[in-house]
Parts: sequence; C-alpha cells; structure tokens
Amino acid sequence: MKYHETPVKVRFNEVDSYNVAWHGHYVAWMEVGRNDLAGMFGVNAEQIGALGYLAPVVSLELQFRKPARFDEPLLVRTSVRRTHTATLEFVCTIVGADGVICAEGKTVHVLTDRNGVLQYRLPPVIDERLEDLMTFMEV
Repeated sequence: MKYHETPVKVRFNEVDSYNVAWHGHYVAWMEVGRNDLAGMFGVNAEQIGALGYLAPVVSLELQFRKPARFDEPLLVRTSVRRTHTATLEFVCTIVGADGVICAEGKTVHVLTDRNGVLQYRLPPVIDERLEDLMTFMEV
C-alpha cells in the first residue's frame, strides 16, 4: 500500500510521567498526517469546510506497539482505503526513529452539511478530489 509521510517530533509537553508519549497524542499525530495528505488534494478539514461540508470522525482504531519518547523523530505514514459508501477511511502507521512501528490505526469519517445532515452521496467536487487522491495513492 502506498503512503504519504509526514515527519513529527515528540515534544516535551507530549511526554507523560512514564517518560513516554502520552497515548492521546498519537491521535493528534494521525490527524496531522491525515490533513497533510488530504490537503494535497483539497480535502483536508479546512478545505472541506470551505465547500460547506464537515467530515467528522465516526470511528477511531489505534493499536500501540512501541512507546515513542521525548525528542524522538517520528514518521506518520498515511494512506486511504476506498469505500463503497460516502465515507472516508484513512489508515495510519507511526514509525519511530529506529524504523520500528510505534502505533497503527485508522479513522473513518462521514460527510455532513454544515447543519449536520448526513450526505449519502459525495458531492461531485469532493468526489472528484477524492478520486484524484485514490489514484495518487494507487488504491
């Protein structure tokens, strides 16, 4: 599976009393990677909002493999999965400086209008942009 890499670094405020990155920050790093990749195709959170839609997370899975530590450079590897519904699915792997996987996860997003009305079909402009993303990612 092809992926896009976004570098992040574990900051001091992201480390807990065990001297490892607090588990909640992995979700934020996934979001950074997801918005970085999606932004290349006009479908990050801000860009979807500018089109009059929202893409809230309805499912989040995250499995921890190895703790990340203060000042460690990480790579957030983000990809997408093609779905048969009007949802977006992003797959993420966070890799440590030693090349070992720290965490793996995915998010599923639905599309709503600004009033929260669920969209059962993707609007053409978003559908076109997602198709460009899928083609780029070879999905």
